[in-house]
Amino acid sequence: MADCWNTDTGEAVYRSRDAVKNLRIKVRIERVTSTAALSQHLQQQVLFQQDRGDIELETLTSQGQTGDNEEEVVVGWQEKLFSQYEMELFQNEAACQNPLDRQYHAEVKALNRTKGRRNHRIFTYTDHDRYTSCLPLHQMQSGDLLTTTKSSPTFLAERMASVRHRRQERRTTDCNIPKTKIINWEPTEEFVKNSHVVNNAMQTMHIMGDLGPTGRLGQKENECLLITIKTDGSGTVIVKPDFNKNKEPYRIVTDGDRREVWRLTVENISTTMKPEEKDREQNMYKDPPAGILRYLMNGEIVSAKGFEYDNLYIHFFMELPNNWSSLPFQPLSGVTQTCRTKTLEKENVALFSYPFNFEAFYMSEKESEESILQWPVLYFKVLSLDSWQRYRTEGYGYLLFPAMPGKHTVTCHTWRPLQTGTSSVLRRFFIGGSPELEDHSYVRIPGTFKGERLSRFGFCTETTGSVTFNLHCIQQARSFVDAAMLKKRRQKVFDQLGGFSQQGAVCNILEAFQRARRKMQEARESLPRDLISATSQLQIESSA
Repeated sequence: MADCWNTDTGEAVYRSRDAVKNLRIKVRIERVTSTAALSQHLQQQVLFQQDRGDIELETLTSQGQTGDNEEEVVVGWQEKLFSQYEMELFQNEAACQNPLDRQYHAEVKALNRTKGRRNHRIFTYTDHDRYTSCLPLHQMQSGDLLTTTKSSPTFLAERMASVRHRRQERRTTDCNIPKTKIINWEPTEEFVKNSHVVNNAMQTMHIMGDLGPTGRLGQKENECLLITIKTDGSGTVIVKPDFNKNKEPYRIVTDGDRREVWRLTVENISTTMKPEEKDREQNMYKDPPAGILRYLMNGEIVSAKGFEYDNLYIHFFMELPNNWSSLPFQPLSGVTQTCRTKTLEKENVALFSYPFNFEAFYMSEKESEESILQWPVLYFKVLSLDSWQRYRTEGYGYLLFPAMPGKHTVTCHTWRPLQTGTSSVLRRFFIGGSPELEDHSYVRIPGTFKGERLSRFGFCTETTGSVTFNLHCIQQARSFVDAAMLKKRRQKVFDQLGGFSQQGAVCNILEAFQRARRKMQEARESLPRDLISATSQLQIESSA
C-alpha cells in the first residue's frame, strides 16, 4: 500500500482556446484495503517460501474480486456513463419524468441489448441530470477525499452551494420588490455580506464512483464524488481536484464500518494539437510581414435549390490571381457530400451545410495608381448522380471573395451549357450526360485570358438554380500600402462594383484608422526606452 498521498485537493483553473468538447480525462480508482489486496500480500510471501514446501493460498485469490478492485475509464465532456442504480431505475419506463429520462430509458434498453456498459464503478452526472443539484455540501467541498489539513468551507462557498450555475434555471426578479430600491446607494455591512453571491452561467459535470462492496453495487449511500468539472463557455475550465501530473494519487476513505481506502488518479489525455496546426494558430496572433495581406475565410456551402434533378453534390476550387499565394498544404479544391433534396416553400432544396476554410497571402508591389487589387475566385459546379449512375451537369457558377472582412451571406445563380436538338434532351433524360465546360474558369473571365474583350456569342446556355454560401472573412495587414494608395484602390473597387453609397463611409473609417495609428506610434516613441523594453519582455514571456 502507498504511504504517500496527494493532499492538495483544491480546485485548479485552466484557460484554453480549444473547445471544451475536446476534453478527455482518464480516471482510475483502485482499492488498497480489501481481501484481494490481503491475498496478494500473502501470495507474495508464499512465493518467497516455496522452497520450504508451503501451500499456495488459492482460496484468497479470486479472479472476480481482483477485477472488481480497480477500474480505469476515459471520460469526455458531458459524456453520460450510467451507474448501476440508474441502469435499474431507467429500465422502468414508469420512472421517467421528463424527456431526458425517456432518452436515458432508450439508451439503457440499447445497452442491455448489446454487450452492456463499458464502466462498472465509475459513472457521471452531466449538467442536465436530476441528481447533479442534489449532491450534499460536504461532497462538493472536501468530499470523501481525506486530506491531512482540515479545510472548512468559507462563507461565500456556503452561500454559493445553493446556487445552480446553469443558464436555464435563472429566475426573474420578483415583481413585489419596489422599483425605487433596485440600487442601494448606502449599503450596510450586513447588506453587502448577504448580497455577495456570484451567479455566473456555468456548466457542471461530476465524475462519480460507486465504492460499495462487491456484489452490492447500485446503492445511493455508497456513491462518492470523485471529480467536479466546470466551464463558463469562454475558455475557463475548473477541475477539482487537479490532475495528478506524476504526483501521488489521492486518498478516498469510505464511510461505515468497513472504512476502505481507495486510490484516485486523474490524468488529462486530451489530444494535443499537431505542430503545423499550433504554428498556424500562433501565426494568427502575429502581424504579417510588411507589405503582405493575409486573407482568411471560413466558409460554408449552405444549400442549393432550383435544380432539375435530385441527389446533388458540388465540386469547387479556388483560383488565385497574380501576386497571390497560399500555404503548401492548403487544399484549393473540394467536393461536398451527395445530398437528397427536400421540399421547402414549394421548392426542392438540398441542405449541404458543408464547411471549408481557405488562407491566402497577397504581396504588394510598386504598382501604378491605375491598378486594381484582384481578389481570389471560387468556381463551383453542381452535379447530380442517381441510383442508375446517371451523371448530369446541373449548373456552373462562381463566387468572388468579399473585399470587406466580416460575415457575408451570398447567393450565386448558376447556368449550364445547352445543346439544341431533341437527341440531346433524350440522352440527358435516359442515360445522363450533358455538355460540359473544358475550362471551368470560362464561367467568368478566365485568368489566362489576355485580350481586351471576351465574346460568348453563339454559346447557348440555360439558367438553372442557385447556391447559397455563408462566409466569415478576416483580413490582416501591416503597412500594406500607403493610406492614399489604399484609399484610391478602395474607391476603384467600389466604383467597379457599384458601391457608391458605402464609398464615403469606408474612406472615412480608413482615414480615422490611419490617424489613430499615427497617434499610437507617436505616443510609443515618447515613452522611456526602459519601459518599452520591459513591456516587450513581458509580451515574450506571456506568449511563451
